[in-house]
Amino acid sequence: MASAKHRAIDLIRRRQTLERKHQEIARDAERAEEGTDLDATIDDEMGDDLLGLIFMACHPVLSKDARVALTLRVLGGLTTEEIARGFLVPVSRIAQRIVRAKRTLTEAHVRLEVPAGAERAARLASVLEVIYLIFNEGYAATAGEDWVRPALCEDALRLGRILAELVPTEAEVHGLVALMELQASRLGARVGPSGEPVLLLDQDRARWDRLLIRRGLAALERAESLGGAMGSYTLQAAIAACHARAAIAAETDWPRIVALYDAVAQLAASPVVELNRAVAVGMAFGPAAGLELVDALSDEPSLKAYHLLPAVRGDLLRKLGRSEEARAEFERAASLTANVRERELLQRRAAECAAEQPSG
Repeated sequence: MASAKHRAIDLIRRRQTLERKHQEIARDAERAEEGTDLDATIDDEMGDDLLGLIFMACHPVLSKDARVALTLRVLGGLTTEEIARGFLVPVSRIAQRIVRAKRTLTEAHVRLEVPAGAERAARLASVLEVIYLIFNEGYAATAGEDWVRPALCEDALRLGRILAELVPTEAEVHGLVALMELQASRLGARVGPSGEPVLLLDQDRARWDRLLIRRGLAALERAESLGGAMGSYTLQAAIAACHARAAIAAETDWPRIVALYDAVAQLAASPVVELNRAVAVGMAFGPAAGLELVDALSDEPSLKAYHLLPAVRGDLLRKLGRSEEARAEFERAASLTANVRERELLQRRAAECAAEQPSG
């Protein structure tokens, strides 16, 4: 890893002498006839090193936490203190993760290389997962007093864009970049004047970043143009595009979003995907249809402590006029989240449900 970082420094130095090298080539008729392209050669060498470093930092032999910490430290250029602050954990814990990650890579004899064939495909999935984990923590912070942490989103976007340049023929890489660009476009509208969360349907879409939306739609088009069946990230990007293309919330194509979630569920089925699909069904076909799907997830062990399950159920119950039941669900959701801003939002929604109850 140190060697790869040194190669990046060397690249800058080599660029500074590139003009002199070209002059030497011009004097060397034989080499000039070969059409040597030093710019491409240098870029290729650096690209291989950087890509190998990405695959190394995100190696599946490491835990998810270790992959995230090592990726941000080595590739994101963040200090240990910045990573700890971003994820609200002690500096010593992040330092330990990084040290252990390096030791694990050494003991497993993981080399700085770009894997080929099936191994590359498997490792690429790990790389994309790490980048999206970083982005998600910035987009919807799981703990702390901030609803969003834009710096983490920017780090993930930067890594995704670099990866897209290094492996331009991988559709899912462009799909992930599209997804992050489109979601990042909403960051400015996700927070109110006092830092309070603003939910998607309540956001002022005039505040959405049109440049990021254009970049996201272009990346999605690139992913789709590469052919083959769409992967999970590309499908999720297509869902985000449905929101981005709707000038107002009422114009959102919810039936298409339901169909896209059906496709996501076939590729990467999970209770969280089913919960998101239930939200879309509720918007497309009515809250009763959505509630039926949510209730089917009530006994799912992995969702027992997931605050968004009661939050979604509370929203559907409220739309059905069952305010007292909705209040209880919002209060339960508030008790489960570790994010201060989100807790305040859920408590406020519970209070609104209580106010809707007839007196006496």
